[in-house]
Amino acid sequence: MRPDDRKYTTTHEWVKIDGDTALLGITDFAVQELSNGNTSDLVYCDLPEVGREVKAGQTFGEIESVKAVSDLNSPVSGQVVEINHTIEEHLEVLAKDPWTTGWMVKLKLSSKSVDGLMDAAAYEKFVADSKH
Repeated sequence: MRPDDRKYTTTHEWVKIDGDTALLGITDFAVQELSNGNTSDLVYCDLPEVGREVKAGQTFGEIESVKAVSDLNSPVSGQVVEINHTIEEHLEVLAKDPWTTGWMVKLKLSSKSVDGLMDAAAYEKFVADSKH
């Protein structure tokens, strides 16, 4: 089961809201789809600069593997206040732990709306259904 302290998107990003800030990342399913379980298949991650405003549903960066390039879409709206520089240089950190040490960006929220996002149980069902 994925962590139930966050919300999920149909494009396999997650958001964990804490007061007026939020951490964003990608799910273990996204990592698996990009890397086929081989962490060295992840080759590049482009994250936004601190200060950039992002809107819910808007692309904030991209992640690249040897097999695909995927946009990173923000589940919520806000201003980037911090990025996880570690994963830019060490994508294996993201591959091994997308839930804690592999977070991507921290936002100062302009809206706490999570309309249209899934809880962990709904995301589990979504992933299971998409494998068929």
